[in-house]
Amino acid sequence: MSKFLNFFSGQLPSPPFKSTAAHLKADLNWTDNSSGVRQLQELLDCVLNPEKPAADTEALDWCKCLIAGGEGFEEFCKMVRSYDNATLCGLVWTANFVAYRCRTCGISPCMSLCAECFNNGDHTGHDFNMFRSQAGGACDCGDSNVMRETGFCNRHRLRTGENVPTVPRDLLLMSEMVLPRFIICIIQYLRDGYTEPDTSTERDLQKVLQQLEPQISFLEELTKMGGAMRTVLTKILTNQQIFKDLSMGQEENIYAKKNYEKYLSALKNSGLVSVEEKAQSGAAEPTLGAEAGAGAGALGLLVSCVIFLDPSIMDSLKHKCFLEELLFWTIKYEFPQKMVTFLLNMLPDQDYKITFTKTFVQHYAFIMKTLMKSQESDTMSNRIVHISVQLFSNEELARHVTEECQLLDIMVTVLLYMMESCLIKSELQDEENSRHVVVNCSEPLLKNNTYWPLVSDFINILSHQSVAKQFLEDHSLLMLWMSFVSFFQGMNLNKRELSEHVEFESQTYYAAFAAELEACAQPMWGLLTHCKVKETQEYTKTVVRYCLETLQIWFDAIGFVDEPAPNQVTFHLPLHRYYAMFLSKAVKCQGLDLDSLLPHQEMLMKIMVHPLQIQASLSEIHSNMWVRNGLQIKGQAMTYVQSHFCNSMIDPDIFLLQVCASRLDPDYFISSVFERFKVVDLLTMASVHQNAVLDGEQERPMLEGALTFLVILSSLRIHLGMADDEILRAEMVSQLCMNDRTHSSLLDLIPENPNPKSGIVPGSCSFEEMLSAVADFKAPVFEPGGSMQQGMYTPKAEVWEKEFDPIMVVLRTVYRRDVQSAMDRYSAFLKQSGMHTTGNPWPPYKERTPLHPCYKGLDRLLHCKTLHIVIFTLLYKIWLDHSNMSEHVLCMVLYLIELGLDNQVQEDKEDEVRCILEHCHDSWFPGTNLLSNLHHVINYVRVRVPETAPEVKREKDPPPSTSAEASNFGQNVREAQVFSLVAERRRKFQEIINRSSTEASQVVRPKSSSTRWVPPGTPPQLVTEILEIRESMLSLLIKLHQKLSAKQNSLSVTWLEDMETNSHAHGDGITAIERILAKAATRSRQSKRSIQEICGKVSPPVAPKKNSPTDKKTMDKDERRQRARERQQKLLAEFASRQKSFMETAMDVESPDADAAMDLGASEVMESEVLYDCVICGQSGPSTEDRPTGLVVLLQASSVLGHRCKSDEMKKLPTTDDEHIYPADTCGAAHDVRLALMQRFFKDSSCLQSVSIGWDGGVYVQTCGHTLHIDCHKSYMESLRNDQVLQGFSVDKGEFTCPLCRQFANSVLPCRPGRSTEVVSWHMPTNKKTAVLVKEVEDLQEQLGLFPVSTTTESNLSKEMESFIKDIKNTTQRKYMDYGKNPGSPDNDFLFMYSVARTNLELELVHRGGNLCSGGASAAAKRSCLNQLFHVLAMHMRLYSIDSAYNPWTRLTQVAQRRDDQAGVSEEPEVPMLFRDCPSLLIIFVLTMPQPLRKEHFICLVRMLYNLQYTQALASLSAKFSPEERQAWSTSGALKKNAVNAERSYDALLSHVIGELSKVKTVYDVNTEVPSSVWSPHSIEYSLQQFCLPYLRLSCLLQHHLYGDKLSGCPEVEEFSGLAGCLGLLAPALQPSNPIYSASCLDWTVNAFDLMTQWCSEVTGLSDTQTLLVQDPQWASPHLLHLPDHYNIIFQYYHKKACTACKKVPKDPALCLVCGAFVCLKGLCCKQQGICECVLHSQHCGAATGIFLLINASVIIIIRGHRFCLWGSVYLDAHGEEDRDLRRGKPLFLCVERYRVLQQQWVSHTFDHINKRWGPHYNGL
Repeated sequence: MSKFLNFFSGQLPSPPFKSTAAHLKADLNWTDNSSGVRQLQELLDCVLNPEKPAADTEALDWCKCLIAGGEGFEEFCKMVRSYDNATLCGLVWTANFVAYRCRTCGISPCMSLCAECFNNGDHTGHDFNMFRSQAGGACDCGDSNVMRETGFCNRHRLRTGENVPTVPRDLLLMSEMVLPRFIICIIQYLRDGYTEPDTSTERDLQKVLQQLEPQISFLEELTKMGGAMRTVLTKILTNQQIFKDLSMGQEENIYAKKNYEKYLSALKNSGLVSVEEKAQSGAAEPTLGAEAGAGAGALGLLVSCVIFLDPSIMDSLKHKCFLEELLFWTIKYEFPQKMVTFLLNMLPDQDYKITFTKTFVQHYAFIMKTLMKSQESDTMSNRIVHISVQLFSNEELARHVTEECQLLDIMVTVLLYMMESCLIKSELQDEENSRHVVVNCSEPLLKNNTYWPLVSDFINILSHQSVAKQFLEDHSLLMLWMSFVSFFQGMNLNKRELSEHVEFESQTYYAAFAAELEACAQPMWGLLTHCKVKETQEYTKTVVRYCLETLQIWFDAIGFVDEPAPNQVTFHLPLHRYYAMFLSKAVKCQGLDLDSLLPHQEMLMKIMVHPLQIQASLSEIHSNMWVRNGLQIKGQAMTYVQSHFCNSMIDPDIFLLQVCASRLDPDYFISSVFERFKVVDLLTMASVHQNAVLDGEQERPMLEGALTFLVILSSLRIHLGMADDEILRAEMVSQLCMNDRTHSSLLDLIPENPNPKSGIVPGSCSFEEMLSAVADFKAPVFEPGGSMQQGMYTPKAEVWEKEFDPIMVVLRTVYRRDVQSAMDRYSAFLKQSGMHTTGNPWPPYKERTPLHPCYKGLDRLLHCKTLHIVIFTLLYKIWLDHSNMSEHVLCMVLYLIELGLDNQVQEDKEDEVRCILEHCHDSWFPGTNLLSNLHHVINYVRVRVPETAPEVKREKDPPPSTSAEASNFGQNVREAQVFSLVAERRRKFQEIINRSSTEASQVVRPKSSSTRWVPPGTPPQLVTEILEIRESMLSLLIKLHQKLSAKQNSLSVTWLEDMETNSHAHGDGITAIERILAKAATRSRQSKRSIQEICGKVSPPVAPKKNSPTDKKTMDKDERRQRARERQQKLLAEFASRQKSFMETAMDVESPDADAAMDLGASEVMESEVLYDCVICGQSGPSTEDRPTGLVVLLQASSVLGHRCKSDEMKKLPTTDDEHIYPADTCGAAHDVRLALMQRFFKDSSCLQSVSIGWDGGVYVQTCGHTLHIDCHKSYMESLRNDQVLQGFSVDKGEFTCPLCRQFANSVLPCRPGRSTEVVSWHMPTNKKTAVLVKEVEDLQEQLGLFPVSTTTESNLSKEMESFIKDIKNTTQRKYMDYGKNPGSPDNDFLFMYSVARTNLELELVHRGGNLCSGGASAAAKRSCLNQLFHVLAMHMRLYSIDSAYNPWTRLTQVAQRRDDQAGVSEEPEVPMLFRDCPSLLIIFVLTMPQPLRKEHFICLVRMLYNLQYTQALASLSAKFSPEERQAWSTSGALKKNAVNAERSYDALLSHVIGELSKVKTVYDVNTEVPSSVWSPHSIEYSLQQFCLPYLRLSCLLQHHLYGDKLSGCPEVEEFSGLAGCLGLLAPALQPSNPIYSASCLDWTVNAFDLMTQWCSEVTGLSDTQTLLVQDPQWASPHLLHLPDHYNIIFQYYHKKACTACKKVPKDPALCLVCGAFVCLKGLCCKQQGICECVLHSQHCGAATGIFLLINASVIIIIRGHRFCLWGSVYLDAHGEEDRDLRRGKPLFLCVERYRVLQQQWVSHTFDHINKRWGPHYNGL
């Protein structure tokens, strides 16, 4: 064997090498294979020597060959795959992979499928979505533990494992021998390469991993060979004997020993000891890592926990097989992706899965330690979850590990240890002596969410019922968990800043809310799902018991007695919330009796304090009392009620308060509420009071807050008996009432629990059904202003009418403005439906569902004297207009009364007697029932007021009927009522706590009196006064009714009888009072009598002491307010009307005449001079040479015309490899080819006057129609330049927004000074003969110098015109201007200039729909400024003179003499007339003739060119005939040549043309294919008309702009005759009934046949020109590409497609929607000269306008020049919503309407105007 080794040791595998492998394999197959084994081991010792550098891949090649046993490795792989018996897919992917999740098929919520399995399965109608994997994952297809079998794909549905043949023994024999050595080799490299983070050496783990890349990839390759190979690998990885033999190495191998020692030291440094060592060193200390500062406290609290903590969980590991050590190094190296993928690829093997899961659990604590130290904790977290989610989502496996490996103990312990590293002392309540510790939210552990992988695993395993049961049955575990939860109780404490604003706003609250939600609430919801039935009662009882115990420990630890510390609030009370939610479940689902789960009264009082503190603080925060703590405190208040948090925070809090309220004494509870809200001092009947704790402006919002809270408390039923469906409905209605919502935002806004939205809960209504029951769908629309609406849901009318619940809305609003929005929408509905039209309606009162019997006690709140006294006092104060009362206060007071009337309490007689006895000394009311207290009259009230108050009697006045609060001492005048909330509350508290000892009352009571009256400054003395009141609640209500309706006797005595019952559901305060009175009357005869009595004798309220100055003030104040309001209304109305008129004139795109003043041509009757308004200086005046005026214009290069095709069908976007788009048939390409062909044969200068350019990259000019002085504009630009505000445009490039209408612009087009002297003659119709006119035109062309502006002096106007021409040239790229052979020549410039005019005319035609049938009015006409543009171009063109020898006019109108002598052979010929473009010639003539051109001359030009156009049509047509047809037409036409009107008969002319052109064979030779159709006279006439139409349209449009002729609309059939008539080619006498023959429009000044002969002869002298002869000037309107209906078709084809340029799959692929090009957005790979590919493409394809669809985001971006904007998406989901970045991954469908709008904006060049959010792209897209 050694000879082999010597032979091969230095070489790569070569043919003899394979024979070695084969030879070995044969040896090993013998029965006695010992020699073979020995030989192999020797070979491997040499090959797999870990002392060699890992990068040397020779060893790898050896292994491949040995494993294959002498065959090719590829063939070997194929062979092994054929024995694959796996039934699972198991494809592993990493972050950013696109996968699918189907909730209909999933058993576990983490189920996911690869695209292939998803597309091969049947998921039609399922609730699925596509998603980008965050952490990586694996395909679950085929795994029935995680998903239902119906969702398997075709491949994994068949149990393939059953019919796979068994693997032959010898196939994998070599693998079994070689691989153990290969794996230990990898492990040795890993041991060698590892260095500890704290050592001084440079630590580069990445490098070690990079060198090992090929080896690990090889392992990965092996796993992909299928089940047979995985079985072998599993054997090797899990076999303990192999590991023993190889791990330490042989005795004599020194390297191996050292290597093993490295491994042991790595174990030690990880704080891990192997179990044997542990036994020697004695028991290790428990490693509680609490910080020194908090040490004592932490340990103190955790005494109970330490008992349970098993230190071995945290710090012992013993590796018994390769798998375990591999995982250990995987963790040490912080989860390298390749290793993770290898370990996961093995999972389809069941044995491996179980062993690996156990190993993972065994290393769990170590993982946590590594994670906490890691620098890259984010990446590491993702990789950990990538593994754990595959293991723990499987219930069977999770249960197995829980039972065998104490998974739950491990997880809870690990979490506890983790949190202990960041504990601090709690400052809640008693700062000095607190023994409670909480997590510190500013620690990185919490701030960076480092704990989430562990928590998410925990939540994942608790979702399995069997595991959750074990957890709930294990009391020590529960206790541990409760101590974990208590770490979060009271975290992130806020202390109110009282003096100055906090310097640094901490943002720790994000961390705190996230921690409570993820670490406390989600496990809680997980446990609650398993406590739904009676059988699980015991679990609930246990949890509740431990909650209470832990709460008691907490109260003791923070030193809480009865009063919360002032100015402190924490939003985090997870223990309270656990308690609340388990109580709710117990009553709702398990039929437990509430009382059996409640603690004693004193504990309830304590439990109530902190949640109530939060409610009061919410009110304080909204009343701006916490403003010095910065914005973050508002952030906390909002997060607390926000949809993702509310069901785990505010809802349990309110429920807990409802429970306390239903069990505690109602008077005590009500007093506590008002005291907590700090409004006790306000509840006095005196008109003046002092408040020790609130400023004046805070009193009203705090009072409103307190009352609103009481209303919510007594009316909210979420946990008090509503069914899940009802809750879902209420949530949905409240969200829809605030605003119309999209489907996804609704899903997001509605709390997940109790209704999970994913999957349908059996027996409950699904989200979709509920939505269709309460809302109507509004389809997505596109508003003209450019804002794209998504599909929205809006409440149905009956929902507004019967279900709108303002209380629920208040509870669920994050922003206060949403409440207002809901009310506004409600009033709009009432007005619209005519239910309430005058004034503002009040929030409607909604009757509540009955309470669950357990909570009946809650109604006692509404029936307690304390509340009734408060209500009475407030009604009185409102009636007398005391300060700080508001409509909202009244509304809430009435709501409380009505709730009381609707929820009566069954009274207990004995109780009633006891009550009266107890309260006789201060009883305002005889009993507690609201109904009987309503009509109870109160005569006198004793109040404490400052001496200065108006109530204090100075003479013997009768006591004025004012108001007030009582004190708890003073002489007891017999009837006068005394009222003090504080005293009331104290007494109750004392009674409950200390029924026996009286000392305690002495201890507590002074506390209140000492904190009471200590306002800042020295307050005046308080004195006691007695007020005479003589009112009952009923009488006050009736007086308020009068006050609100501003009528005396507003309620007649008989009104109760006349009242209609149903009219009271909606309305304002008056309606509300009437409704209450009616209810009181129907429910109690006594009340009815009282009401009638009071109505009989009411009189207006007497204000106390008219002369009292305070009243005067309030009166004035009200009047002043009223007047100010009226003034404001008036101003607003005026402003609105102004704005309206401006909008009508400035923005009305459709009105044709708004612009008459701007468009010179359009003004029929011209003043002596045209006046312009400058929108900057506001002056009106003419445009002059010295001070020219200009139009605000936007110049942009455009290739829209160039993208037109012949056919009107949109081109399809390719979505398979077989489909392609060919650009050769576009207008731009065709014109380029034609010009290039001409330049081959003809003289360059002549070519450049025979065609137009600008189809691609032409300059389009559009205006908003506003004018300004050019000097004003310059100063405006200067001011913009100095303005530092970030604008969406670049001032340096001349960009600005129109000062008036804010439309985007970048230049100013000078207006010519208006003169009206020649106007009349200029427009006059003519009766001169055509021949005369022709001669006049010729003369005019020769006197080109006669321009109105003298060329000698440079005026301002001409300077501006030149600068405008420069702007035009800078607008487009050089390549679109230089078409001549010598760039920069005047000919080139000449061509570019007249092409600008052509481009603008053509584009206007496109905007008008491609024809002029619609007549004058059009949006395009509004933007057009062709008249002014023509003038500027003409001024510029006069610099060029046309050489008269080549003047086309003579060749157009005269038969020339033969000039044979001149024809030099060398000179290239001129372009024949038949090849020239008539519209171009027309524009050249118009621009080069003296301005202004008379209309008769213009018509003459049009006529002469029409003759040429017609002849071209005949020649082009004749070339399409077959030779026989040509012959036939030639002979039939020849007969008519001598007829009278031969010159106007198409057949005569056609035959003449055929005859002339046939003189030379070459002209007609080329056309070999025979056309299928036969030409009839009718089809010939049609095709001639079609050929001439484009020319006529252009001429007509030009005439409209130059002379202001109206464009009359006509049906499309009559377009030809209409245009011909308009241009005067057709005599009006011809009736439309006659069939129009295009030939009758001809007008020859010389013999037609001679002229035609001359034109034809120019052609017959040439060769290869047939292609130039056949032309087709008709083009279809421009289109974007045709897109498929389903977005998935585009996505699946393009998101994996490689870029054609760089051959890589782009990170952000994009598609051009104009031409279909596939480009890399932002890709550095395709950058050229610093410009990225999208920008480059936009320049090349659209002359700097690009429309791109971003494949991975489904949105469209527009690139315009140097700016870009996000346009939106044309693909919407089934609910009419965009899905930007495909976050939701729902199927998307093409919205045809939106796509049409996109195309329309592209064609009309209005991207800049309609889209508002532009930014610079710096060539980086």
